Amino acid sequence: MSLLKGKNILVTGVLTDSSIAFHIAKLAQEQGANVVLTGFGKGLSLTTRISGRLPKQAPVIELDVTNTEHLANLASEIKKHVPHLDGVVHSIGFAPQAALGGNFLNTQWEDVAVAVHTSTFSFKSLAMATRELFPATGASIVGLTFDATVAWPKYDWMGVAKAGLESASRYLARDLGKDNVRVNLIAAGPIGTMAAKSIPGFQEFESVWNTRSPLHWDISDPEPAARGAVALLSDWFPKTTGEIIHVDGGVHAIGG
Repeated sequence: MSLLKGKNILVTGVLTDSSIAFHIAKLAQEQGANVVLTGFGKGLSLTTRISGRLPKQAPVIELDVTNTEHLANLASEIKKHVPHLDGVVHSIGFAPQAALGGNFLNTQWEDVAVAVHTSTFSFKSLAMATRELFPATGASIVGLTFDATVAWPKYDWMGVAKAGLESASRYLARDLGKDNVRVNLIAAGPIGTMAAKSIPGFQEFESVWNTRSPLHWDISDPEPAARGAVALLSDWFPKTTGEIIHVDGGVHAIGG
């Protein structure tokens, strides 16, 4: 049985085939979904190229989630490819280098604002830009986070932005529930994606994660997190919303 047979899913953040977003798109197609991707700027050509590595090449729409014009036009652009959306995947995060790497106390607001706008506020922006495409039967919005209940080395203002994302997901779940829209997050363990490798000190996670995780964690394998996202996009979690599902080998549950 296909979990997403006939569903239309929008997936953001596909830049490389090592990303969680790519594997979500791949698994969604394998489970019967019609997938539409987004990209923007210099990354748009990368997304288009990587789309060709999916089981079926997916259409790519230009979307900068901080661009009000792109957001205003998103629904009409999506309708060129699918008539409605059953699911949306938010896999978007960015912080300037000045907001990372142990510089927390010295980071200026301008850099923090970029991190929060791109990584936090965009979750609400994307939800609102696609809301009109959700059928009356409901839809599922899934975002990606990195456990923001603790302070991680070098993660700094991106950690704060992720904490905001986790809070925003609960408020979206509250306000969109009346439309039968579910809003949930996957808290993945560290994955060696392009974005992760740009975080100073990221390699430290690779050496210490398995000292705490009850289940072995493979930093090169994004599929477990992608499977969690696909499950949340499916009809198998019909009454789950405002939730954070941890796919991290169990680290979140184990004391230091």
